[in-house]
Amino acid sequence: MDAHFLGISELVEAPSVAVVVDVMRAFTVAAWAFAQGAEKIVLAESLEEALALKARHPDWATLKDGPPAPGFDAVNSPGLLRSMDLSGRTVVQKTTAGTVGALAVKEASLVLCASFVVAEATARLLRIRERDSVTFVVTGEDGQADEDLACAQYIARRATEAGTDAAEFLRRAGESRAAAELAEGVRQGVHPDDVALCLELDRFPFAMVATLEDSLMILRPCAVPSLTDEPSA
Repeated sequence: MDAHFLGISELVEAPSVAVVVDVMRAFTVAAWAFAQGAEKIVLAESLEEALALKARHPDWATLKDGPPAPGFDAVNSPGLLRSMDLSGRTVVQKTTAGTVGALAVKEASLVLCASFVVAEATARLLRIRERDSVTFVVTGEDGQADEDLACAQYIARRATEAGTDAAEFLRRAGESRAAAELAEGVRQGVHPDDVALCLELDRFPFAMVATLEDSLMILRPCAVPSLTDEPSA
């Protein structure tokens, strides 16, 4: 598999296969939303679109980066979201980097959204699909966020070398600027457990696939067969 690692601004055309990585915290939060029962997640273009969708669908749950705000039900924090019951609900998510990255590759034939909590399932799905070229979108810090790059590199390696160890990749993520800002309270809308939750490898057994549905980018969990279920080479 030929892996490319690009920031959002470096995307000049839609890749065939894109893995959009946001470890701290968009796609860790998205995985937790599914674990808490969410049916699907709408990746919103803007805060205004998120609020407009909420106005049309009052039963939908909205979440954003930063502190709590009128019209939004939650903030982009796995530690805070894990206590919410989202059973059967649609979630509208708008974040600074993760949702922007996913929308930037919405024309790709396959879009996966990923973080460490769904790393193995994402890698297995790439193995099953047997794609020759995969573009990993490193969303944070204009493509320089080491927690996102580390996760992207780990998933790329796991997709081709099942024995790859995660320790060094998790160490890099834990020492990243984003991790420090979350731990030190530089960012708002943070739970003390957020960094640890973002570094919890393979917490969930599903991958997350985003597709265009009626002009909206919709993220859904995707069950992935275990290694023992995969066909032999």
